[in-house]
Amino acid sequence: MSSLQPVRGTRDLIGDDMRRHRHVSDTARRVAALYGFEEWSTPIFEETAVFSRTLGETSDVVTKEMYTFADRGGDSITLRPEATASVCRALVTNGLTQALPQKVFYAGPMFRYERPQKGRYRQFHQIGLELIGPAEPLADAEVIACGWQILSELGLAPDVVLEINTLGDTESRAAYRAALVAYFTAHEASLSEDSRTRLVRNPLRILDSKDEGDRRIVANAPTIGAHLTPEAARFYDTVRAHLTTLGIPFVDNPRIVRGLDYYSHTAFEFVTTSLGAQGTVMAGGRYDGLVAEMGGPQTPAVGWAAGIERMAMLIAGAPAEPAPVAVIPAGDDAEAAAFALVQRLRGAGIRSEIGYRGNLRRRMERANRGGARAAVILGADEAARGIAQLKDLVTGAQREVALDDLVDALRVAPQGAVA
Repeated sequence: MSSLQPVRGTRDLIGDDMRRHRHVSDTARRVAALYGFEEWSTPIFEETAVFSRTLGETSDVVTKEMYTFADRGGDSITLRPEATASVCRALVTNGLTQALPQKVFYAGPMFRYERPQKGRYRQFHQIGLELIGPAEPLADAEVIACGWQILSELGLAPDVVLEINTLGDTESRAAYRAALVAYFTAHEASLSEDSRTRLVRNPLRILDSKDEGDRRIVANAPTIGAHLTPEAARFYDTVRAHLTTLGIPFVDNPRIVRGLDYYSHTAFEFVTTSLGAQGTVMAGGRYDGLVAEMGGPQTPAVGWAAGIERMAMLIAGAPAEPAPVAVIPAGDDAEAAAFALVQRLRGAGIRSEIGYRGNLRRRMERANRGGARAAVILGADEAARGIAQLKDLVTGAQREVALDDLVDALRVAPQGAVA
């Protein structure tokens, strides 16, 4: 037996785990296409600056969680910890900033060095949307609506709550930042070391602190509502009005924040209590300054990302694969004909398998154990006559069928038996 094991924080996706994982991504891909989102795939690793510049040099992701290394040419490379920065980099480097709007869907692995816990891994997978170009609140409502429909079609809508907030415009954020600095300065002696550093560089990040002492101070910190400009307040009211029109339930949560300056206006999270402390299933917001951070023009954008592992843990189960048909050669001299037949069935879209060894009885036993819905028994004499024996493994009925009629005979009836 090998002693090799998966690296801590990673896992193999096999069987039902893989089916759930694929069901989440396939459902999201299908729904996103209904909204006009086109799938992009960006490299799994990027120049480190793509993430350090956009996630913030002092963020936990950059300072503690990124997988960063020097490649053989001496360049600093990072496995992507998230995909939004990569999408915006791709937008700029592919010259698409003059072809807006761009509606982007993605799905793939991300990497963060953090303590593994329920639903969280060091290699994890995300789906996400980025709507790049529109500055209107309707765009914010559309990406939220798409996320809500994905969650609904996965059967997760009853288990999640949409929480939203506004980060305001530049003027609102400046006023809010000043209010936070005044408040936290008065409590500076009681703040954690990390939060005292953030007080100077990025006070909004204190609101995200996990330190218990910080959290007690944060509980009474000012919220942004009193510092919104009339324009920012109208933007937020319009987003909420659109969600109400669409029948998407939500609650206001003034503690949802994003620490970097390129974020603005809407911030939102779909949260659940079904996964313990790690309850965020899908999170996003507007990031009107990120494309400019990548060297492109000032470009409004809004999007979200969701963890496939967490969503897969919540779904009741993935749709089962269709039961296969077992093609069983009756004797070695029929094997070639049986192999040709199984390929013809596959070409017709019928999931089919052929046993590799054993007598007829053992092959039939394996077909039953494998969950086959029917067995096609083909001997050399029958092949020469253009017929086969078709046995329905659901009902036990067996009949002779012409090979030319076999595809029609194997079309699946609603109950999964042979038609």
